[in-house]
Parts: sequence; C-alpha cells; structure tokens
Amino acid sequence: MSVNPFGLVLISCPDQYHQQVASDAEQQLVNLVDLIPDLVLDIRYATPRNLLGEAVYPAAKAYVRRPVAEALQRVQLALARHGLGLCVYDAYRPYSVTVRFYEHLRDENFAAPPWRGSRHNRGCSVDVGLVEQATGRPVPLPTDFDELTPASHTNFSELPNYVLMNRIILLAAMKGQGFINYAKEWWHFDFHRWAEFDLLDLPFEALDRR
Repeated sequence: MSVNPFGLVLISCPDQYHQQVASDAEQQLVNLVDLIPDLVLDIRYATPRNLLGEAVYPAAKAYVRRPVAEALQRVQLALARHGLGLCVYDAYRPYSVTVRFYEHLRDENFAAPPWRGSRHNRGCSVDVGLVEQATGRPVPLPTDFDELTPASHTNFSELPNYVLMNRIILLAAMKGQGFINYAKEWWHFDFHRWAEFDLLDLPFEALDRR
C-alpha cells in the first residue's frame, strides 16, 4: 500500500492484494464470465473504439469485487425474465488508466480526477447495457457507450418509447441489487458498498494469480 502525490492510498502491489483476499474473500476481483457464463462483454478499452482511440487494456476482461459480481449475477437472473441480459463495457479499471482518461478529457463530469480516483478503481463500478438473451444482439438504449452528449443523461426524455422502456428496465434491475446510477451516464452504476474497498492500480494479469 502506498500514498500517491494526491494523498490517495493505493494498492499497487499484487502480493498485498492477494494477502487481502486471503483474509477476506469479498476483496477478490472476480472475472465476471467465470461467475456469469452467459454474460456478453464489449470491453471497449481493450480496443481502439473508445475516447482515447487506442487500447488501454491488454485483454477484453471484466473484473469486480466478489459482492459486486454476485449482485450482477442476480441482475442477470432478473433480466432473463424479460428475455434480456447484461452487456458489460467496463468494470475494474486500474488507477493509472483513470489518470490517462482525465488527462485526455479534463472534465470531471465524465472522468474521475486523479486527486479523487474512480469507483471503477475500487472494483465497485460497472458500465453496462442490454442484449437480447437469445441472440446476444444489443438492445436499443439512448446512446452508444461513452457518447458524451445530453442524451446520455438518465433523465433525457426525447427518445422513442421503446428506448425509454429499455432504460427503465436496466435502471430498475440494477437498483434492485444495490447499484446507484450516475445521472450523466445511463450506463454507469456504482455498487452501494463501494466505500468499503481500496483504490487499486493492479494490472489484469496480477488478478488471476493464485
């Protein structure tokens, strides 16, 4: 554990992270597809299709803390009653990637500043959309992921009724399992226990080590 120039306590040592997990299983960053095999991933930051225009993750993987993963598993079951499922765009994000995003955008509305860090860095935030369960095809929602326009705001209403309904279904399913939506991004949700978990700056390859 170290304190960075902004006074934030960060875990950047894999050994320390694994020690935490050994003493408290809830600290584990779970690979979501291990727990939810039918989950659809569209990890944009593992491709150039993102705000930076280049891949910032080495692999298209999604990790979250164990209680978050278990809550998402329950969301997936609830959505299945509507013939729908989750599509995950992003989950755990190393702190160093958050710094890159902020340096590129310089806008606290859409990028967490380095002096605060992101709840993504805690493994407690997810960016999600919806897909048809049977086909895996995306379901229409207000905007594309990371489209930073007024239509991305959760209260934006100038949309077709079927899009509004899809957004309502997503918001209700996530809220029902303890997720709080960020009002300027319909896709962003924070798990209600986020404050219980440390900021992390660990690469993906450190998380699968046993």
